[in-house]
Amino acid sequence: MAEKYQSVRAHYSARASEYIAALGSIQQVSPVDLTFIEMWARNLDGLVLDVGCGPGHWTHFLSSLGLTVEGIDPVPEFISSARARYPGVRFTVGRGDDLDVADGSLGGVLAWYSLIHGHPGAALKEFARSLRPGGGLALGFFTGPQLAPFDHAITTAYYWPVELLAVEVEAAGFTVTQCETRTDPGSRPHGAILAIRS
Repeated sequence: MAEKYQSVRAHYSARASEYIAALGSIQQVSPVDLTFIEMWARNLDGLVLDVGCGPGHWTHFLSSLGLTVEGIDPVPEFISSARARYPGVRFTVGRGDDLDVADGSLGGVLAWYSLIHGHPGAALKEFARSLRPGGGLALGFFTGPQLAPFDHAITTAYYWPVELLAVEVEAAGFTVTQCETRTDPGSRPHGAILAIRS
């Protein structure tokens, strides 16, 4: 697992400035996703972690809604950029499978396209450990009819059938409350899952 994280981090580090320019602004996010995450966030109470926060735009968005939020990402270049662009928001270099928080201490976890490069089981278990009962989880990911790798622009990523990923989420200790899919013109199929800590 550590080797996988190091490989993914190295690939993103090598193209960090390109990624930030292409995808590092909330203005580049689908309005549908903004509404989806805002509705989810309105029900949260307590510290929220944006896991795999990248350039920090989602973290800043959650902060603008009045939430106490922290962004974490394994790519130091992303964290440096996020700190410079959003000085009022907390950002930390870290990993999704090792959040370094107390058991049951979080109110929410956003993992928006941050679990796409491998099996999410370890991270989902860590999210469940860290969230209080009733705490919220929101996942964004590439979806497809079967679990399959594909050539992502940065490094290999995976399509997940929504039903299969929902099984993984529930096995980690969550109750899935909502699943959504759509395909925007020119984009890969998008999936989203909301769940609460059981």
